[in-house]
Amino acid sequence: MPRHFLPFLLALALLSGAVMSGCAGAPVQEMSNARQAVRAAEQAGAAAAAPEVMGEARQLLKSAESHLRRGDYRVARDEAELARTRAVEARSLAETAKASQLP
Repeated sequence: MPRHFLPFLLALALLSGAVMSGCAGAPVQEMSNARQAVRAAEQAGAAAAAPEVMGEARQLLKSAESHLRRGDYRVARDEAELARTRAVEARSLAETAKASQLP
């Protein structure tokens, strides 16, 4: 192999390692964000105001936790992000419902 390919191969190997390490880590922040969003939605009364959306958020979080325990970090990250999104939506629906009941 010609010597001028060595820097290219080294750079490619380093880049590949960086990409792989970024995907391989546990989604700690995403899980925390999802848990906090679900908790906030529950405190806002989303279980009563938006039971379907809240149920979906809880189920996604439960599934993300299961994938996290199995080491399937990519799926855990995706589901945690979806759980957070659904929880934020449920909280918004609950807050809107409360606001519409004010005199």
